[in-house]
Amino acid sequence: MARDYYGILGVDQGATDAEIKKAYRRLARKYHPDVNDTEEAAEKFREISVAQEVLLDPRKRSIVDRGGDPMEQGQAAGGGASGFGFGDIFEAFFGEGGGASGRGPRSRVQPGNDALLRTTITLAEAFSGTRKDVTVDTAVICEHCHGTGSESESKPVTCDECGGQGQVQQVQQSFLGNIMTTTSCPKCSGFGEIITDPCQKCGSQGRVRSRRDISVKIPAGIVSGMRIRMAGQGEVGHGGGPAGDLYVEVETEPHPVFVREGDNLHLKVNVPMYDAALGTAVEVENLAGGATAIDIPAGTQPEEEIVLKGEGMPRLRREGAGDMVAHVQIVVPTDLTKEQRRGLEELRDSHEGAAFVEEEAGQDEGFFSRLRDRFRR
Repeated sequence: MARDYYGILGVDQGATDAEIKKAYRRLARKYHPDVNDTEEAAEKFREISVAQEVLLDPRKRSIVDRGGDPMEQGQAAGGGASGFGFGDIFEAFFGEGGGASGRGPRSRVQPGNDALLRTTITLAEAFSGTRKDVTVDTAVICEHCHGTGSESESKPVTCDECGGQGQVQQVQQSFLGNIMTTTSCPKCSGFGEIITDPCQKCGSQGRVRSRRDISVKIPAGIVSGMRIRMAGQGEVGHGGGPAGDLYVEVETEPHPVFVREGDNLHLKVNVPMYDAALGTAVEVENLAGGATAIDIPAGTQPEEEIVLKGEGMPRLRREGAGDMVAHVQIVVPTDLTKEQRRGLEELRDSHEGAAFVEEEAGQDEGFFSRLRDRFRR
């Protein structure tokens, strides 16, 4: 299951590099270990650091935009993201690089990442609510070693490279002189300990990738683009750590008759001019599978709106429903028979009035508004 790197930083998919860096620095000021020493903050800082790295790399970002996860292979190895210090805080606050001072080993058991997938439903399913079976591809706990990462489930031993610190120090030369930096231990990947007999199933990770089907309850009235949170259904963390959450983003297919606007449903009703003059009724199949009658009063005018209260979408997790709004389009016949034409001529001759130019139309803002809307269609 690909992680939502854009969501981790809180930026749109079209965000520029500058916007990505700005979002990272804003979050880093909150989660950097030098200002927040909780384990949750450390994990969040590693997460946003990886997200920035991925989105600033054009190759990795293209993989994300295609629905993949460029870090699926590299992340499992541990990496060197656990050395926090002056360089990291300097980068977090000022956007520059630098060295780091050590803060000890990181826990082998870490919380997992959230996951995101998308599913599509019909407008009728959004109206009534439904259940959707979705396939989830995430990391799950390794059943062979039960998350320990060890073939024999024996305890890890202290790393002889870093002495259990999880970090090693290096001296680098710069224009300021010699600078000592602290980096993640390459032998133990920053954990300070080594599993001597790695699990043959998961390779000491305590988790494996697995595909499974789950059922998602979609509530009535859900709006396209909303996400449903499923606690504990995301990625299992390194070392068999607790799973993150799964977010299911719901998209609604276009409907051939109705257009949704909030909780209201809009539709067009084509009414012959004689029915508009005399009045009529028309039935439309509603989203519940029944029929809704729309009464067209005598004398209905073009573009008139007929509102049916409470016939729209149910309000999400609230009582009541929106309205159904019928937009009347008057249809003028073009293929009249002689008898029909004669009848219309008699009606015209018997009716007082004729076509005229409305002199006050220039003062009617609504008139020009409708005119502009018509040209935009």
